[in-house]
Parts: sequence; C-alpha cells; structure tokens
Amino acid sequence: EVDGGSKIETVYIPDGKRGTLCVSSQVGCPLDCSFCATGKQGFSKNLKSAEIIGQMFLATQSLTLRQTQKRNTSITNVVMMGMGEPLLNLEAVVDSMKLMMEDQAYGLSKRRVTLSTSGIVPGIDRLGELTDVALAVSLHAPNDWLRDQLVPINRKYPINVLFNSIKGYLNRQSDSRSVTLEYTMLKGINDTDALALELSALAKTIRCKINLIPFNSFNGSAYEMSSRN
Repeated sequence: EVDGGSKIETVYIPDGKRGTLCVSSQVGCPLDCSFCATGKQGFSKNLKSAEIIGQMFLATQSLTLRQTQKRNTSITNVVMMGMGEPLLNLEAVVDSMKLMMEDQAYGLSKRRVTLSTSGIVPGIDRLGELTDVALAVSLHAPNDWLRDQLVPINRKYPINVLFNSIKGYLNRQSDSRSVTLEYTMLKGINDTDALALELSALAKTIRCKINLIPFNSFNGSAYEMSSRN
C-alpha cells in the first residue's frame, strides 16, 4: 500500500540461481493494452522514487527472512515491468534504478536491471541520455495493423519509428547488447505461422532476443493462452 491507500504489486520470480524482481512504476496504467489486466484498472498516479525503490527494500527484507540452505531467495535481477508504463514516470524510475545499481545500495550490474516499455519513443530517446540499463519492449505483434489493436500506443509510435528509437538506444551503449522483444502469446490472435515469419523478418533488422510469454487470463478478457506447442 502506498500514500493515499492505493495498492501496487511486486513479483519475485525464482529460477535456479537467478531471482528476478518485477517492480511497479505507477498505480494502474494509462495505456490500456487490450490483453493487460492492469490497463483495465485505469490510471491513478505515478509512484515516487521512494515508493519504487521501497518495493525492492521490502522484497529484500522479506526474502532474507525466507532464506534457506535449500533455496536461493536473493534478488539478482530487477525488471521495471510491474504495474504501469515506466517511461511515463521517467525521472522517478531512473532515480530508483540508479540506486539499484549503486555500489553502496543494491549493487546490481547495469546488465541485470531492465526497463520494459510499451514503446514510448520520446521516453526511450531520453532514457538513453540518462542511463544504460537493459531495454525490453512489449511488442506482441510484428505489424502495425495487429499491434494497433493490442497496444494502442502503436498508433502514435508505429513499429518503424519504435525500432529506429531502439536502434538509437542500442547504438549509445558501449557494448553489443541487444533489446528483448516481449511477445505475449494469444490463441488465434498473434500466434500463427505467418506472423511467426513476420516476427522473424522483423527481428533480423535489430540486435534482439525474443521472450515468448504465456498469456495469463483475467476476468473480463476474451483472450486465451496459446498452446504450448
């Protein structure tokens, strides 16, 4: 619970020696992506940097109490991929990520702190001037016609404009890192063979890796998760 009584969520994902914390940047979200439960809640407010880094503080405390010899519960990676669009709360998010990477705070490598965006192009451009954390983009469709329906911000910043911005961000980096393209799998919507070929062709234009995400159903959604095949 944050100031004003609103509630946010922080998710810990254990995976072997890796422990990823998904951190929220807003209460709700104004972008209303069609498959996203948070977007259906509407937007309440931006989180302060204290409320963002506070999620890591509380998670670290909680996980330390649960630490056992049989199971690692440390936080090795952080993704700004909880509730909200991080680039619409850029200043507070960047301040928080700097603390995550600060040696006297949490000491995470810049390669282990990732910001995930739905494609706010001016925000990506500005982010590149402020920090060099890893970048993930919620793509979910390989063409503008479909992405307009799933991710409405695409109508303002279509795929070609978005990819030019991503290339600019990657070119600012001192290493040869790639962007992660997030792709939520929706049965009969974005999982056809033809779209897979489109996605492959699009991916070849940029240094990237693709993260296929099973859709998690929620009340009021007509979408279904694709077959794991």
